[in-house]
Amino acid sequence: MRLLISLSLLAAAAQAASLPYFSVLSDDPGAWPELLSSIGFQQQPAAVARVLVARAGAAASPEWKSRVEQGAVVVLEGESPLAATFGFRASGKKVRVNRVTDVHNPALSIIWEKGMDLPVFEIPPGAQVFARERWTGAPLTAGLRSGAGAVLWVAAAPGERGYERFPYLLNALCDLGLDPPFRSDRLWAFFDSSYRLRVDLDYFAARWRKSGIAALHVAAWHFYEPDAERDQYLTKLIEACHREGILVYAWLELPHVSEKFWADHPEWREKTALLQDAQLDWRKLMNLTNRDCFRAVSAGVKQLAGRFDWDGVNLAELYFESLEGMGNPARFTPMNDDVRAQFRARNGFDPIELFGARKDAASRKAFLDFRSELARKMQEDWLAEVETLRRDKPDLDLVLTHVDDRFDAGMRDAIGADAARVLPLLDRHSFTFLIEDPATIWNLGPQRYQTLAERYAALTPRRERLAIDLNVVERYQDVYPTKQQTGAELFELVHRASIGFERVALYFESSLQEPDLKLLPSAAAAVSRVEVSGGKTLVESAAGVGVPWKGGVLMDGKRWPVGDDETVWLPAGAHTLEAAPERAAPRLIRLNGDLKTARISSPTAIEFSYQSTARAIAIMDQAPLRLKIDGADSRLTLAGPKTVLLPRGQHSVVMEAP
Repeated sequence: MRLLISLSLLAAAAQAASLPYFSVLSDDPGAWPELLSSIGFQQQPAAVARVLVARAGAAASPEWKSRVEQGAVVVLEGESPLAATFGFRASGKKVRVNRVTDVHNPALSIIWEKGMDLPVFEIPPGAQVFARERWTGAPLTAGLRSGAGAVLWVAAAPGERGYERFPYLLNALCDLGLDPPFRSDRLWAFFDSSYRLRVDLDYFAARWRKSGIAALHVAAWHFYEPDAERDQYLTKLIEACHREGILVYAWLELPHVSEKFWADHPEWREKTALLQDAQLDWRKLMNLTNRDCFRAVSAGVKQLAGRFDWDGVNLAELYFESLEGMGNPARFTPMNDDVRAQFRARNGFDPIELFGARKDAASRKAFLDFRSELARKMQEDWLAEVETLRRDKPDLDLVLTHVDDRFDAGMRDAIGADAARVLPLLDRHSFTFLIEDPATIWNLGPQRYQTLAERYAALTPRRERLAIDLNVVERYQDVYPTKQQTGAELFELVHRASIGFERVALYFESSLQEPDLKLLPSAAAAVSRVEVSGGKTLVESAAGVGVPWKGGVLMDGKRWPVGDDETVWLPAGAHTLEAAPERAAPRLIRLNGDLKTARISSPTAIEFSYQSTARAIAIMDQAPLRLKIDGADSRLTLAGPKTVLLPRGQHSVVMEAP
């Protein structure tokens, strides 16, 4: 049954125009709930919804235009009497749609898996066309503003998942004045300086902050050996990030060490099953089983850690090759002399025989089990080795990036990765276990992250230490409508992942499309409940969230001093917000850490508490004069005029301003 907007709803229109709610006016909502909720809107009855989706065939009613004038955003799907009242009318012509161009990313190839024959629509004067059929230019999505509201028309439903046809529908809604209701600043991103050699680092650091990035994991192998020019670049990068409240981690890809290390030490090179040097794609693998090699690399890593002001170390992909497993001996590792000798002493045969005459399943299983255990031992050895860096750098965080082998069980035999063997290490070492999507499942939908979260939660009680890594890259599978995740698909991926995991990382920073940056923080905001009543807004989130806000604010009935002129930042849990005559001062503008409490302790001081697995960074609205940590006077360590570096762990802070 199709629903209509009646005159009785107009009394609520002024209030609904500012609420973070949507309603699909159909018994069959399609994928609209998944699409709109991916940037924080929540489903509620039409009377209190700001966003109203009228599906194909919706009946016309004069009340619609009044609702839009008062601030509603109406989405019109396909052909309907209602669409016609706003000037979107089907002509007698038809067009076959297979390829689409969108103004948000004109160079992007957008291909529909299943083409459609659609009417060519007439567009009302003043409407902006966002997407067109590639060859004829026939309009496919368009919108216009009217009074305080807007109308977005789409020629067809967005698809079963919400992104198969029009990647940038949510961007179009934002262009029409619909701002997302929440935002997060907890994302991580991988960074390779090869893609950002000659850029304004201060500009990019500010852009990363606005995109919700809390930490940058920098490809550290480029800086393994000292080099004056490269070292100066990295030092400036770290300084720029710290000024913006962004942490910087040394991203290591052992057994790849560096180009120079490979060239200087041919005697320590890893071998494939063809007994050739293991130069596989861009990685040049070293034999870390060899103790001389291990000690040399360890010394280099410690020197690397000491040369720069890192906030953490990420041990990424510390296992073996290849995705094809033993089926591709040219990529299969490790087959160096040390590993072969260890296995032969234990099992009585050389594993290289597995690629010759020895084909029995028992022998194969023996080596694959040995290899998986070897990978686990290598990971534990390096976790312990990096933990020693905390003697000189007690605030250093530690991350282990590990490919998923729960969704794709073949990963264990393919590369030696076995999460069930590694996760017990969380009981002995302090680190975050960052789960990487294997390339084999990059074509699957956002719902997989709920499945992943459940499977890993069953393996460890330390759920707060689990994180997920999303590979935002071109996929080798046949995927539609874009080879790389962007727009609605990316937002749904990030949103689902943020619900299931404490932390979401993106691989990698330079692959993110420009149109995605504005909405990323909203996609990462995991809000479970929002209620607006009597001038108060209740927001509940598991990890803390930012709420767009201008002017003074009370949180839970008290002056709340955390936020800037656009956003109020809330700690985890359920909290109520209401307007106050003026903003509290001084203010904590941003905290890179898990905020627990905050209050104005005097006219010139703010007190707050936090928890962080790495050093925390606090940005104030004015230059601080004095600092107390856990009740004791502490030295101010500044990364900028108003940016203070704080210790790792759980602490209470008092910051005094002029």
